[in-house]
Amino acid sequence: MGMIEQIFGVLFGSNRNVLAETAEVFRINAEADAVRWSSLQGAALDQFGREFRIVRRGWFDRLMDALNRVPRPAMALGTMGLFVAAMIDPIWFAARMAGIALVPEPLWWLLAAIVSFYFGARHQAKGQAFQRELAATIATVPQVIRTIDAVENIRQADDDDVAMTSDNPALADWQAGKPPRPSPATM
Repeated sequence: MGMIEQIFGVLFGSNRNVLAETAEVFRINAEADAVRWSSLQGAALDQFGREFRIVRRGWFDRLMDALNRVPRPAMALGTMGLFVAAMIDPIWFAARMAGIALVPEPLWWLLAAIVSFYFGARHQAKGQAFQRELAATIATVPQVIRTIDAVENIRQADDDDVAMTSDNPALADWQAGKPPRPSPATM
C-alpha cells in the first residue's frame, strides 16, 4: 500500500471526510444550513396558516359587514349635504345649528367615544382579515413555484423541439456552429 493511499485512507476512510468535517468548524455547511432554513420557514408558514385559518361566513355576518360599511360614507355625504344646505337655505341651516349648539357637552364626549371605538374596532377587524388573507396567499407560494417550474420545463422542451425540427437553413447553421451561408442576392 502506497503512502498516498494511506493518506487518503486516513482522510476519507470509514465513510468519513475529515477535510469536510474540519472545514465545517470554520464555515457553515451551506446545504445543511439551507435544509434548516427551509424547515424553519415551513414550520413558520404552517403555524401562520393555522393561526389565520379562513372561516366561511354566513349570511348574517355578511349582512353585518355590509351595514358596517354605511356610517363612513353616510357621515361624509351628510357633511357635504350640510354645506349644500347652508348655501341653499341659510336660515333653515342656522336653525338646525342652533339646535346642535344646545346639545350638552357630555353627550358630545359620548358620541366621540362611540365613533372612535367603532372605527378603531373596524380597523382592527379589517387588519386581522387582511392578515388571514395574506397567510392564505403565502401558503400558496410553493404551489405557484411548482407551477411556474412546470411551465418553464414545458416551454424549454417545446423550444428544444422547435429548434431541432426547424427547416430554417440559417437556424440549422447557427445550431451547428457554422458561418452563415451567403444569400443568392449577394452572389
